[in-house]
Amino acid sequence: MNFKTPLSKVRGLGSAKAGTGHFWMQRMTAITLIPLSLWMVNYTEQLLSASYQEMINSLIGPLDTSLAVAWVIAAFYHAALGLQVIIEDYVHTEWRKITAIWAMKFAFIFGAIAAMIAIFRISLIG
Repeated sequence: MNFKTPLSKVRGLGSAKAGTGHFWMQRMTAITLIPLSLWMVNYTEQLLSASYQEMINSLIGPLDTSLAVAWVIAAFYHAALGLQVIIEDYVHTEWRKITAIWAMKFAFIFGAIAAMIAIFRISLIG
């Protein structure tokens, strides 16, 4: 015999059982990306008129390197979360859905790692 009310049975669990965490992570990365993207646009705009050596020297500082890495992590993670929702909504065959999500995640992980390696190479070798 179960004495739980229907509300207590479902509290915190939607139909997907984990959608709340996904929802909040997408909102948190969106909020994080606002100041980081403003910085990135300003930083990129400054580098458009800079020489090659000035570009290299700008990434040697720990603040710019840290902000660039934070932007890469937040942007790739946010994009992966959003694309996962699109795949889940519009791909109806289960094996295709799982395959597409895995392929997308591997592509985003590879892209983020490649971007961070490039940033670190410039900041450490520069």
